[in-house]
Amino acid sequence: MTTIQSAFQLMIVAGEASGDKHGAKLAAALRVLRPDLSFEFFGAGGDEMRLAGVETLVDAREVAIMGAVEVARALPKFLRVFRRLREAANERRPRVVVLIDWPEFNLRLARKLRKDGHRVVYYISPQIWAWRSYRIRGIKRDVEKMLVILPFEPEYYRQHGVEVEYVGHPLLDSVRVTRNRDEFCAHHHLDPSKPLIAFLPGSRHSELRHILQPLLETANALNQTHPHFQIILPLARTFARAEIAAQLDSISNLHLIEQDTYNAIAAADLAVVASGTATLETAIIGTPLIVVYRASQLNWRIFWPLINVPFVGMPNLIAGREIAPELLQSELNAVRLSKEIVAFLGDPNRLMQARKDLAEVRNKLGEANASERAAQQILDLLKA
Repeated sequence: MTTIQSAFQLMIVAGEASGDKHGAKLAAALRVLRPDLSFEFFGAGGDEMRLAGVETLVDAREVAIMGAVEVARALPKFLRVFRRLREAANERRPRVVVLIDWPEFNLRLARKLRKDGHRVVYYISPQIWAWRSYRIRGIKRDVEKMLVILPFEPEYYRQHGVEVEYVGHPLLDSVRVTRNRDEFCAHHHLDPSKPLIAFLPGSRHSELRHILQPLLETANALNQTHPHFQIILPLARTFARAEIAAQLDSISNLHLIEQDTYNAIAAADLAVVASGTATLETAIIGTPLIVVYRASQLNWRIFWPLINVPFVGMPNLIAGREIAPELLQSELNAVRLSKEIVAFLGDPNRLMQARKDLAEVRNKLGEANASERAAQQILDLLKA
């Protein structure tokens, strides 16, 4: 068996905020596992990867775009980024390229890099088991190994003849609650004796554009019927307060929370969460939730027929049944959501069962330290 040289380059490509976080943790874990090596990381990422010592040739914020129409409009930018990363890979010849999530871009990049003779590892699988399953053919052809983070994914890939390893979910390493309910309420001038509902409308501008409005209408409706309800809106780091503050001024029962999202979720009796990573963060914390989603009519018509799983919420997919109600597209409106919130909060047994179900999801995710296990898999490949 050959040994790893004392210094080598490794390319990491992430195009969204979550991928930036996972890429940073991966780079840090590689350095911890092999302090004797001189790593030179480069690729695409954001602030967290830069802080971890990754040279970001592309800033993830440039390309954090979602939806067919939005991507089409930004196509020239994507092509420039694509060429920049491919040229950098061919010039610097990294020992391995690690692609993190971001499937619309990374699967195409994997194909070109494989043709260019690069070894490609994919960390955090595209959700091909949910939609556009034909992409498994490209993964089998272009990716040397999949490092997956959901407990049902290894069986799917093995059935299709793809090398795969389950490393656990990296959110188990990053979701941390640092205040109890009383401390959170005191810090944010809330009443811990009154019901507390957290609204999380997503972290992308397209999500905020389509999801925030029905949530605000729901807050207004609840203010009329249940004025003792307190609604908190933890603001994602991708947004500035000024972007939405004007929309909240007229809603007396809604409080904007900045840089305290995990504590906000933990303090809440119930969370209303846009489908995505935040639903799993909420499940790990253990707060009962309602999953919501709305997109433009055009994007919905394009993508909904391609989905081949019974749920969109990750806690429901992992549990294999609906443990969190889902209100999607036209169902996400103030009348439906208000009714669901009131029914949920009015049923202590339902709230208790939801917490038990979420604990089951948390247990299925396994142990923490996913980044270290992913890093070890990459080092093992480099030794081979």
